[in-house]
Amino acid sequence: MPTSTHLASNPPIAPSKRKRMKTIIEPFRIKAVEPIRMTSREERTRFLEDAHYNLFSLDSEHVLIDLLTDSGTSSMSANQWAAIMRGDESYAGSPSFHHFQDAVRHLMPFRHIIPTHQGRAAEKILFTAIGGPGKYILNNTHFDTTRANVEFSGAEGVDLVIAEGKNPASEHPFKGNMDLEKLEAFIKEKGAEHIPLCMLTVTNNSGGGQPVSMENIRETKYVCMKYGIPLFLDACRFAENAYFIKMREPGYENHSIEQIVQEMFSYADGCTMSAKKDALVNIGGWLAMNNDDWALNCRNLLILTEGFPTYGGLAGRDLEAMAEGLKEVVQEDYLHYRIKSTQYLGQGLIDAGIPIMRPVGGHAVYIDARQMLPHIEPLHYPGQALACEMYLHAGIRTCEIGTVMFGLQADGVTEKPAPMDLVRLAIPRRVYTQSHIDYVIEALQEINENKSAMRGMKINWQPKQLRHFSARFSYLEDESLRRKMVIN
Repeated sequence: MPTSTHLASNPPIAPSKRKRMKTIIEPFRIKAVEPIRMTSREERTRFLEDAHYNLFSLDSEHVLIDLLTDSGTSSMSANQWAAIMRGDESYAGSPSFHHFQDAVRHLMPFRHIIPTHQGRAAEKILFTAIGGPGKYILNNTHFDTTRANVEFSGAEGVDLVIAEGKNPASEHPFKGNMDLEKLEAFIKEKGAEHIPLCMLTVTNNSGGGQPVSMENIRETKYVCMKYGIPLFLDACRFAENAYFIKMREPGYENHSIEQIVQEMFSYADGCTMSAKKDALVNIGGWLAMNNDDWALNCRNLLILTEGFPTYGGLAGRDLEAMAEGLKEVVQEDYLHYRIKSTQYLGQGLIDAGIPIMRPVGGHAVYIDARQMLPHIEPLHYPGQALACEMYLHAGIRTCEIGTVMFGLQADGVTEKPAPMDLVRLAIPRRVYTQSHIDYVIEALQEINENKSAMRGMKINWQPKQLRHFSARFSYLEDESLRRKMVIN
């Protein structure tokens, strides 16, 4: 046996200082598998017609590779499944809540931690409490449910991402950054009294999964402090954002992921969180803040809509799984594998001549459908057309993030092209292997070779909000004509 002196002279090598081999391997072993049902193009054509060409309406058993979302689709670890068995299902004061709260506070030291069943529940409670007509919520870029919950309260969501964030070809390392000049100008124009909250979405999902730098988080906080406006983080992918800071921002290369995360949240007054992303679970979320009065109002709303404040609509076992997931997600080996795997898909598409949002983000690769399909104008939904073709050709389900998602204006009638028409290939955590990703790359290569034959689409029916979830589509027979949409 080695002596204690020998052990002391040979300490473990920190993950960031290990020599990396070129081949990236999954830092886990697979102990359970789920079969995938293979389908033919004829079957998929029928399934998509029955779904009115809306990929959200497909049955998951009819999907081969599901890249619709990375939310709630992760594989949980053996330790998380073991933690589930420890879940205490008491209605109030469960020890599982305290395990969860301690795990959150280790990374995000807020006074009030309010569990919810997922991120949009936290958004609903927060903006019901602080929003309202005549108010503005500022963000680098609101995601769909965030904007919808802001607007449902009567407030207006305002996006202030830097110009590079709207340019898919830009290689700026932090394209999710807030435009600080626009932020301060907007505050001066509208008045701080009309702005109850400013948010930063990390990473910036609607903008291609692009990270926000620590410098920008810090400077956004300083602008907000100057005008007495609280700063919240939409923290769904906080660990991936921290990894990009470590890799790309000078001065952080020797910091641990935990240290970077803790500094990120030290500049915030609160956060909303979907634990279905960077807490590696299938359900859960939370709302956190330091404001005592807001917390009291939010807890009252929580009791009305979610549950008692120590379970928030979740089972005790869910709280335990989140607590364990928060430990695992900040492990550098996991994040290295996660980011490199996403970059592998992105580089494969670049090599195939397919335009994507660059540089590649953390949780997804975003295809620039507007550039890939220039013969389909934005109001004919090139992103939706590409997403449908990916399913028809190869059984791959993805998500349009463009004019379908963001083109309909707040009045529920007016429509404008979104700044970008993207198709998001969101990669579930710890689910797919390299051969699955190679299949996706090959499918897109084949689609790209025949893209000139693809047609635009029209909406035959849509709701007034969040239309991408339930709208009904068909292909344009004559691209000079578009059927009048039916508004519900």
